[in-house]
Amino acid sequence: MSARARYRRSATVALVASVTAGIGLVLTGCGPEDATGADGSGTSATSTPTGGADQGSGADGQPAASTSDKPAPKVNGTAHNGLTISDGTRYVVMNGTRVDFGTEVRDLAWSPDGGKAAFVDGDGDLVVSNPDGSGRTVVAKNPGGQNWSHPTWQTRAADTQNGVPGVNNLLFAARKDGVTRLYGVPATAHNATPAVLPLNHESGENAKPLPQTGNTWPDSAGTYGDAVYANTGDGQVYIRDDYLRQQGAPITKGSEPALSPRQDDGFVFVRSVGGHDHLFRETPGDGGPVFKDLTPNAGTDYTEPAFSPDGKTLAARTPAGIVTLPADGSAAPVKVSDYTGLPAFRG
Repeated sequence: MSARARYRRSATVALVASVTAGIGLVLTGCGPEDATGADGSGTSATSTPTGGADQGSGADGQPAASTSDKPAPKVNGTAHNGLTISDGTRYVVMNGTRVDFGTEVRDLAWSPDGGKAAFVDGDGDLVVSNPDGSGRTVVAKNPGGQNWSHPTWQTRAADTQNGVPGVNNLLFAARKDGVTRLYGVPATAHNATPAVLPLNHESGENAKPLPQTGNTWPDSAGTYGDAVYANTGDGQVYIRDDYLRQQGAPITKGSEPALSPRQDDGFVFVRSVGGHDHLFRETPGDGGPVFKDLTPNAGTDYTEPAFSPDGKTLAARTPAGIVTLPADGSAAPVKVSDYTGLPAFRG
């Protein structure tokens, strides 16, 4: 069965154990409640108040000093919509405020239920924490000399009928000596050693070996634990399927893919058109993949897309801040935040 066919979920199942090491799906519930007021201003001890849902902060995360000539406060845009923005500092823009995670937060990702956060911390380690940054656990310790990036949660329930175990993994990219590979580690591990993610051959007849290096920007979603990633060598976006056996295939030219959380609903990716980075949507069709430019009139660069938990909304980064737009491209992007960084949605 080809990965492209599996991607459309019309298949006969075979008894093959999953290749990716995994453990049962043991995600917590929603975790600690977000300490936000009714207006989303957020005034708990674990957050940095900003004087209101859309107020800005100084360089140290505290409210800017009151002066007659101070600039207008930044538009936050993260109250009541689950949107979060991480920029490598210790402050995560979320819940209409900026939350102090107590350590640098790079490439923040959320478990499907929103109960846990995963990110690369200031030491370059892979960390899991509560939604407010408390209860941090080093899942994998960076041995040094490596740059880890873009963790993503791979989860699925066990399928006992077909001998497929459940998984609760974190996938991420690691660069060492200029070479980038994909790795995986159980999300509940502590100081574990990640394993190189298996990538064998393309699916189908006359299958070619999948590229082992140059792979980056993994993103996993959906009930089967599928993933997409980009390869810097050939500029392609790949789909990875390890539900019954590990297989994959290149889908299209692009970068920074994000897989829809709705099964068989395709993915978005970035492709340069006319001097700007556009967002494109891929959806499976009977005759093959169907592609749509979601930002055909782009006058700026749209990068680092992320799906909302219901798969209906996209967030993306621009040089001027974060925008959102319908995932089907039915409306133009709307700027919602002046803060720049990696957007992600908490379930």
